[in-house]
Amino acid sequence: LKSTCLSVVRRLLVRCTVVDVMTSRAAPSKLSAMPFLTDKNNPIGYIVQGAYEFGKDSQRLVQRCTKPDAKEFKKIAVACAVGFAIMGFIGYTVKLVFIPINNIIVGGS
Repeated sequence: LKSTCLSVVRRLLVRCTVVDVMTSRAAPSKLSAMPFLTDKNNPIGYIVQGAYEFGKDSQRLVQRCTKPDAKEFKKIAVACAVGFAIMGFIGYTVKLVFIPINNIIVGGS
C-alpha cells in the first residue's frame, strides 16, 4: 500500500510539473497593479506568491483526487484498525509493566 501511494504521488508530481511548464501563467491581474506583491525578492511578495502557488497546487491536487472504491476503502479501514489495535496493545503493556514498578518506587508501606 505504501509503495503504491508513493508511486501515485510521484506520477502526480511529474504530471503536475509537466502541466506547470506547459501552462505557466503570469501573476493574476489584480496583483500586477502592485508589483511588490509579485516580486519574490520582496518579503511581502515572497509570502503572497508562496500562498498563491500553494493555493494553485492545492486546487490542482483536489481536482485530480478520486474517491476510493470499496476495495481500497476496506484496505485503508483494515490498516487503520490494525494500527489502533497495535498502539492499544503497546499502551496496555506499558501500563501493565509500570504499575508494579511505580508501586516499588513510591513504596508500599
